[in-house]
Amino acid sequence: MRRRRGGRDVHELSVAQAIVESLGRHEALAGGARVLAVTVRVGALSGVVPAALRFAWGPATEGTFAAGSRLDLEEVPLAVWCPACRAERELPAFPRFACPACGAPTPEILRGRELEILSMEIEDSAASPLPRTEGQERQGSRRQRPT
Repeated sequence: MRRRRGGRDVHELSVAQAIVESLGRHEALAGGARVLAVTVRVGALSGVVPAALRFAWGPATEGTFAAGSRLDLEEVPLAVWCPACRAERELPAFPRFACPACGAPTPEILRGRELEILSMEIEDSAASPLPRTEGQERQGSRRQRPT
């Protein structure tokens, strides 16, 4: 059940906190490294609203090793298998699970349920923080896949 605080949905805050907790178990952070960026894959059926998760990221990371980090979201549309067309189809609207090409029922979901951490960019504790320019990795940082 989702709780509301002041009219805002706080479900995504608990999701953001769970992501931070999961990142905290990564061995690379044991030496005092900071997280600079996190990439998360969010499916259309995951139950997470991407804009709300972005909004919750700042408060969830405040005072942690991920404070000030960037949250990058890879949004995954709902895709199903149409047995009549024998093809994968993206559904522009749901909960109507019908092929947009032929109208046949499409109960087999192929994509869209994802909610997973893809990677994190960390700054080595020994590296000096340098300002990043657009499209450039920060010197002394490296991208890690959480285990």
